[in-house]
Amino acid sequence: MENETKIAFITGASNGFGLHTTIALAKEGFQVIASMRNAKKRQRLEEEAHKDGVFHQIEVAELDITDFLAVDRVIENVLARYGKIDILINNAGFAQGGFAEETEIDDWKQQFETNVFGTIAVTKAVLPSMREKGKGLIINISSISGHFGFPGLGPYAASKFALEGFSESLRLEMLPFGVKVVLIEPSSYRTDIWSKGIDLIKNDSDSPYADFKEKMLQKVERISETAGDPDEVVAAILKAVKTPSPKLRYPVGRGTKTMVRVKNLIPWNWLEKIVKKQFDK
Repeated sequence: MENETKIAFITGASNGFGLHTTIALAKEGFQVIASMRNAKKRQRLEEEAHKDGVFHQIEVAELDITDFLAVDRVIENVLARYGKIDILINNAGFAQGGFAEETEIDDWKQQFETNVFGTIAVTKAVLPSMREKGKGLIINISSISGHFGFPGLGPYAASKFALEGFSESLRLEMLPFGVKVVLIEPSSYRTDIWSKGIDLIKNDSDSPYADFKEKMLQKVERISETAGDPDEVVAAILKAVKTPSPKLRYPVGRGTKTMVRVKNLIPWNWLEKIVKKQFDK
């Protein structure tokens, strides 16, 4: 039975942007289905929800978005009980670090299974209901890496470039049906996605990339010390939620808009020199 309360479904809600967004949407009056790959990791979310007085507005669902049969089953269950999903936030994902030569094909596959195919599977499961109702909002959490392929993060960047293309096409496909598609594009924030991604790079002192990796680790450490508050990203998500006609892209974070603008304006060989200079230090 459909109800008047707005229903939000979010993936990857056990930590990071997903956890913060779940709490923020619950505070806005949404009933939030907070999905996560391992429901045993729900404790932090539930503690935050209790503290903020919104525990009763959050329902935890166990979901591995790479299990496509489970995706259909979980979404069908939510639609059967609530009659709708007003907002889908595709947040689940991880960063696979690695240099192309040394990253195994299985690692590339795993990166795309989660960041791309899992996101597509959840979206496909939700689309028919939104299309039939003539309304809905799909928010895909992308990254500045969806615009710029940083060295040593090729698998992650490739997956986010793919997400950007998927979202553009989907936005145009859904225009006649009243369903909005939005990309949130954060730079570096105080979550562990970047450090975990770098940690996944093959650690071999004999590697021809060993010096490169060491300099990357130093750079990531400096970035983590000055990274912004994740609440800035949550604010951008809420802005898209509350805007009747949201934009396609919401770049968030220090230097994000400038980096995208500069990449589109200056010759590529200039960018190469800038990046090379950063890692020659």
